[in-house]
Amino acid sequence: MADGSTNDLKKTALYDRHVAAGGRIVEFGGYALPVQYAGIVAEHNHTRQAASLFDVSHMGQVVVTGPDHATTIKALETITPADLASLAPGEMRYTVLLNANGGIEDDLIITRPAKGQAEDGVMLMVVNAARKAHDLRFMQEALEGVVRFELRADLSLIALQGPRAVEVLAKHTALAEQLGFMQAGPTEIGGIKANISRSGYTGEDGFEISIANGDAEAVFDLLVADPLVEPAGLGARDSLRLEAGLCLYGHDMDDTIDPVSASLLFAIGKRRRTEGGFTGADKVLAVIADGPAKKRVGIQFEGRQPVREGAELVDAEGKSLGTVTSGTFAPTAQASIAMGYVPAELATPGQPVVAMVRGKAIAGTIAKTPFVPQRYVRKTN
Repeated sequence: MADGSTNDLKKTALYDRHVAAGGRIVEFGGYALPVQYAGIVAEHNHTRQAASLFDVSHMGQVVVTGPDHATTIKALETITPADLASLAPGEMRYTVLLNANGGIEDDLIITRPAKGQAEDGVMLMVVNAARKAHDLRFMQEALEGVVRFELRADLSLIALQGPRAVEVLAKHTALAEQLGFMQAGPTEIGGIKANISRSGYTGEDGFEISIANGDAEAVFDLLVADPLVEPAGLGARDSLRLEAGLCLYGHDMDDTIDPVSASLLFAIGKRRRTEGGFTGADKVLAVIADGPAKKRVGIQFEGRQPVREGAELVDAEGKSLGTVTSGTFAPTAQASIAMGYVPAELATPGQPVVAMVRGKAIAGTIAKTPFVPQRYVRKTN
């Protein structure tokens, strides 16, 4: 049932579908979105076993347009540390938007449109919901007069996630089986124009589907009608991404944390680590050279009690080490897991650590992430 306090929140094109399906509506990033339908654990497990459909339309879909491809790439490479020049048509890249101190303003996905999909000089971008307005201002100020940014509020985004997602989507488009992880292209689903990418934030195989707002309900209904598919809410998406060891902006990283400390070195292209040339490069390259003072790590605790965001991390003598940034009891791992920051010299698997939860000490150890193996399907062209 929808919570009356959500009346003034933004609503996606699928809001009525969520309410009709019994979704428990909560506020997230300024939007009224379902945190669960049948239950977080049930939806989590269904995603691991078959396929779940998530509404992620609150995310910002942005079109970047420049006079030509080279100019657009050069511009975007000044505000992100990604190697965008090496992207082939239809390829995507995860990266971060950095400030002058090397802090992360947001994490985002940048896509080079498939051949024939867009005019020369166009790139596509997906940013976090709560950072949409901020990101647009930040990027426009940095690149004014060079490229244009257009937030596509007319588009919805739904994520079909799980090991049988490809089986479901292949019933509607042959492109589903042709794409590999972080590849994208235009197609039709039930006669409706869509752009699909083999991506998502659950650690499972799956797809994100961008369609016009007016077509969102029809595509949602078509996919949910498949016996393999159930709708899922933000709760399961969060527990899945945490088991996959994936960061959540505003929790596991923010504008004071550099990508090296956040264990996101892979978001900095190898070429860029040598060349620099991006905002905050001097700070970030110095951290790469000298090593970070603190580092994001995975932690597994004894017992079943969840250790939530904000819990203090201490050593055996009670000395403060850092804080937990995300934590839950993981349905698949069947363990209390978390991520947080500790001094870099302690960021090694097996290192003991203690979390203080309402005055109670809960023992744990630094653990490798992901906690549950990621099941992305990679292909080469």
